[in-house]
Amino acid sequence: MVRSLWSAATGMNAQQANVDTIANNLANVNSTGYKTEVAEFKSLLYQNLQTKTTTANGENKPVSAQVGLGVRNSTITSIFKQGNLLESASSSAFAVVGDGFFSVRGEDGQTYYTRNGNFVWSKDNNMITLTTTDGLPVLDSNGNRVSFSGEYLASNITISGDGEICYPDGKNNAVSLGIRIGLHQFQNPSGLEKTGGSLFSATAASGAAINENNLPAGVKRSDIRQGYLEGSNVQVADEMVNMIVAQRAYEMNSKIIQTTDDMMSQANNLRR
Repeated sequence: MVRSLWSAATGMNAQQANVDTIANNLANVNSTGYKTEVAEFKSLLYQNLQTKTTTANGENKPVSAQVGLGVRNSTITSIFKQGNLLESASSSAFAVVGDGFFSVRGEDGQTYYTRNGNFVWSKDNNMITLTTTDGLPVLDSNGNRVSFSGEYLASNITISGDGEICYPDGKNNAVSLGIRIGLHQFQNPSGLEKTGGSLFSATAASGAAINENNLPAGVKRSDIRQGYLEGSNVQVADEMVNMIVAQRAYEMNSKIIQTTDDMMSQANNLRR
């Protein structure tokens, strides 16, 4: 019965983490570029009550008796499914269609990656720079800041589908400025480490970032849509169903603890 208390306690802890994950998904249903997270579980060690042996008559008993010792969270995985495109009035709003990530330079000098294309044009020292809303500079395909002379009007800048930054000439034809917004892909996006603010950092599990300019043949490049943002891919109906299931599982584990406590109380009362 002590084992049942432990198993139920681990189940309650696991379902609490599951509820927390679902609640975080629902809280970020309107967050630009947010990706749904899914809690996954694994069983703990098993205790042998009886090994493979023979009966008193010498007959084989090939099946052992084992009892589980509970459950624990194994991982919380991000699902990098394409979100819906939401129209934006901002000319510096960009959505990625495909598997690519924007790259930005963090305050620590490291490169981070995001699907949130809600950028702004900022002017400093007579230079116009594309940054996130937190002021982090967006990087081009060569790993440099997306920056150019302040003589251009940011409102007239357009972005082609492959990320090329263009400006109208005297005949109002879009001419490339020789700068392309950098996009990167990963062999295993689920291995990226979340650092907050919709930013991810590369890890050994995700593999190194692959510049889309250097993609091998057969791998599809991503497109950039100006005037759109990628919405969250959270499905509210699915998350509400998952929330109900997790709550019911939590209640079942609490019932196990209550039942075990009643059984132990009855066993103690047998001495009276």
